[in-house]
Parts: sequence; structure tokens; C-alpha cells
Amino acid sequence: MPEGVTLTLVAVFGLAVLFDYINGFHDTANAIATSVSTRALKPAYAILLSAAANFVGALSGTAVAKTVGAGIITAPPEAHAGQVVVAAALVGATAWNLFTWRFGIPSSSSHALIGGLMGAVAASVAATGDGDWQIDGIILKVVVPLVSSPILGLAIGFALMVVLLNLFRRSNPRTVNDRFRRLQLVSASYMAFSHGSNDAQKTMGIMTLALVSAGILKSFEVPLWVILLAAAAISMGTAAGGWRIISTMGRRVVKLDPVHGFAAETTAASIILGASSLGMPVSTTHVISSAIMGVGASDRFSAVRWGIAGRILWAWILTIPASGAVAAVAWAVLRLALG
Repeated sequence: MPEGVTLTLVAVFGLAVLFDYINGFHDTANAIATSVSTRALKPAYAILLSAAANFVGALSGTAVAKTVGAGIITAPPEAHAGQVVVAAALVGATAWNLFTWRFGIPSSSSHALIGGLMGAVAASVAATGDGDWQIDGIILKVVVPLVSSPILGLAIGFALMVVLLNLFRRSNPRTVNDRFRRLQLVSASYMAFSHGSNDAQKTMGIMTLALVSAGILKSFEVPLWVILLAAAAISMGTAAGGWRIISTMGRRVVKLDPVHGFAAETTAASIILGASSLGMPVSTTHVISSAIMGVGASDRFSAVRWGIAGRILWAWILTIPASGAVAAVAWAVLRLALG
């Protein structure tokens, strides 16, 4: 393998680990915001619990990794070109994650990464003809979950909350809150595990794609050391926390009681784990945000602060094109710089 490819591959892995770490602290709120806002868990305990569950969840499979790394695009035939595409995709995704984190906007790291891949590949195809789109993969594995998962989160969260409210309508509210505050230890762990099962695998897919395009791997099979590296990076990022987004997710969208937090976390985690088993890279941010809105709307429609929800919606809409545009520019710059 040429020296230039080796150096570029090391740089790609460095960017991948950085993205995974940022993904961890950017998406910490997905797993623990509801538990912190309902005072079910102290922030420090919630973060440690989330980090541990994220790590374990990341070891649960590779179906999503195979979708991200081999089901959306095919690696360009020339090794160096493939590394530039992957590096540019990571730059685009990381830049968008940092931008949205800076302003406390819950956006999708998953779709930032997919948008980055699309933008980098589109730039490569337009300029050189390298790479190839797999349209079926984009539609079935990206577009369908992108549209359906928030709808499911909203609907199932609403329905589950209605069921719980009816089951405990004659119970003392304080007793109900105390019980569900304890149950949130389980639902928060479940949510964090599901987050690791989906989000960490996306970085595994990118790392494996880089190894395939460099000719180190002959087929797309995720090595154990890649799984462990991605799991460690996202769990360390989770341990670093993401308080800006936790504030938006846990306090500003809707006021949550422990029963609401339990319903939102259980709903979101079930949807995410189902998607992981099908190899669908869904957005944990989309799912938990919509579940929180559905749960909040079950009390009364006006309980949800729809202005904040609209801000989140715009982040959802802009994530793929914005990260794709940054990745396309990054591809052009890297191609000129690396030759």
C-alpha cells in the first residue's frame, strides 16, 4: 500500500474517532435529558450510566455499520480517492455537529454523517466519475426511516402516555411520580443502550469503508478492533456530556414528569433498537425529540412549546443538505491539497 494512502488512512481514522467522540457528547441528551430534567437521576450518575450503556450497545451488532459503509455508496476503485471521499464526509458531519452543539440545537449526527457521505460522493462523481450511488440503499435505508421514525415516535409516545395515564388515573400523583422516577433508571439505560446500538455503528461503517477502499480489507466485514474503537470513542464522548442540548431536550420543549420521561425513553429506545436490527441508521435525536413531543401532547396540545419544536424541525430539514455542502467543499479542498 502506498505511503500516501497509509497517511491518509490514519488521518481518516483520526477524523472518525473525533466524529464518534463528538457524536457522544452531542447526543448525550438523547439518553439522559429526560431523566435529568425529571430529577430521576443526578447529572453525573446519568452521564456515567449513559456512557456505560452506550459502550455495551455498540457491541450489539453491525447491521447498521454495513448499511452506512456498503449499502449507500460503493467505494471508489482507486484507494487514495476513496480516502479523500471518506475524510470529506467526516469533515462535513463534524462541522455540522459542532455548529448545532454551539447553539444548543438537537440535530442528527446520523444524518449529518449520511449527508456528508452524499455530498463528498456527489462532488467526486461530478469531478472525476469515481464512486457510484446505490439508490435502493438510500431510499429504503435512509429516506424511509428518516420520515417514518419521528412519526412513530410522536404516535407511539402519545399512545403509550394515554395508556399510562388511564392505568394510573386513580393513583396518587406523588406515588406515581416516585414509582416512575425509579423506573427511569431502567428506561434511561434502555435508551442509552439503543443509542450505542445505532449511532456507534455508523462510525464503524465509515472506518470499515476506509479500510475496504484502501485495499486492506477484501470484503465489508467489520473487524473487532474497529468495533471496540468506535464503542470506546462514543462512550468517552458521552461521558464528556452535552449540557447545551440537554437543556433544550429536557426542559424547553415540554415540562416533563417522571411518567412522561419513562414513556418517552421507552418509546424511543424500542423504535431505535428495531431500526438497528433492520440495519437502518435512524436519528436518535429525531426519535427521542418526537417521542417527547408526543408524550407532552397527551396532556394537552399546548403543553408542547411548538416554537422550540419548530427550531428542531428546521435542524432536521437542514442537516443532510448542510453537512453535504460542507463535505463537498471539503472534498475539493482535500483533493487539491493531497493531489
